[in-house]
Amino acid sequence: MKHDKDGNPLIERYNANERSNHWITAICFVLAGLSGLAMFHPVMAWLSALFGGGQWTRILHPFFGVVMFASFAVLVVRFWHHNQFEPGDRQWLSQTSDVLAGREHALPKVGRYNAGQKVLFFTLVVAMAFLLLTGIVIWRQWFSGYFPIGLIRLSALLHAFFAFVIILAIIVHVYAGIWVKGTMGAMTRGYVTYGWVRKHHPRWFEQLMRKGK
Repeated sequence: MKHDKDGNPLIERYNANERSNHWITAICFVLAGLSGLAMFHPVMAWLSALFGGGQWTRILHPFFGVVMFASFAVLVVRFWHHNQFEPGDRQWLSQTSDVLAGREHALPKVGRYNAGQKVLFFTLVVAMAFLLLTGIVIWRQWFSGYFPIGLIRLSALLHAFFAFVIILAIIVHVYAGIWVKGTMGAMTRGYVTYGWVRKHHPRWFEQLMRKGK
């Protein structure tokens, strides 16, 4: 068992493969987001310099997206069963004021993920799926010749919309990771303290204790 600098035991939240998978997805999201914004509006065209100019930006953007989707799909397979909604999740969502105020003692016991994290998970699943499908339709070099112009125009609009949705979702994700102290360390080092798990995910803590972990 791993211990912190004071000798207290730690609990593994994410193993090395899970963390690598997460950061590959995150890096591809940043690259796809910046290259997409560079093409979205002339005001942001200067971002194309990060990728070697406008032509390279157009070439690379869909490949960033494909790798991001593939990496995210692996994350979905890994964590799907942890993100199924359970009794108490509806109540957790209804007590937003307690969540924001940090009154976790007033909330239903949370398992490995709380209801907010589950909502974010499925928002990302839907947004990623639409980004892939619409991206294929508007990927002019390879696929756009197979689709009518009306569908291409609609796909371009939906692609921009779901890109906006996923950017907002990731901003919330990052903010929550910084707001809840110890969360970022879980995805960088893989471990969290007993106190962190007991406070933020008490039902998961009880499950781990019953299993002798």
